[in-house]
Amino acid sequence: MAYVGAGQPTRGCFLCAAQAATDDAAHYVLDRAKTGFLILNAFPYSAGHLMAVVNRHAGDLDELSEEEQLDVMRLARRGVDALRRAYHPDGFNLGVNMGRAAGAGVEGHLHLHVVPRWVGDTNFMPVVGAVKVIPEALEETFRRLRAELTR
Repeated sequence: MAYVGAGQPTRGCFLCAAQAATDDAAHYVLDRAKTGFLILNAFPYSAGHLMAVVNRHAGDLDELSEEEQLDVMRLARRGVDALRRAYHPDGFNLGVNMGRAAGAGVEGHLHLHVVPRWVGDTNFMPVVGAVKVIPEALEETFRRLRAELTR
């Protein structure tokens, strides 16, 4: 119900705010690398939906250094590994949405979605019913994945 009753999104770039924050748990930041970080998606497609994010507010792959590109992929891989241990998904969707036409919710701050999938999951719901079905609170997802990333 906290998800359903959430107010309007905050102004400005929430990814920049999370990158600059010192309280990782309050912003659902799971892990950090030199040039990026791993964060839970606050509006997930499925339980465990993560994003590997570049620290800098850059919105196109052409703007990223090789180090930033590598950090994002390494973070995504760490997220996949943690999700496998914590949730045992059957597969994953990984993707980048660059620009409004591609569905970018945050234009200008590149991030790679890591979405765990299960055979028979309800991920079709947003397509056919404009509904999302999330069986777990973000705080619980954060606790489970943070434990996997820090072991």
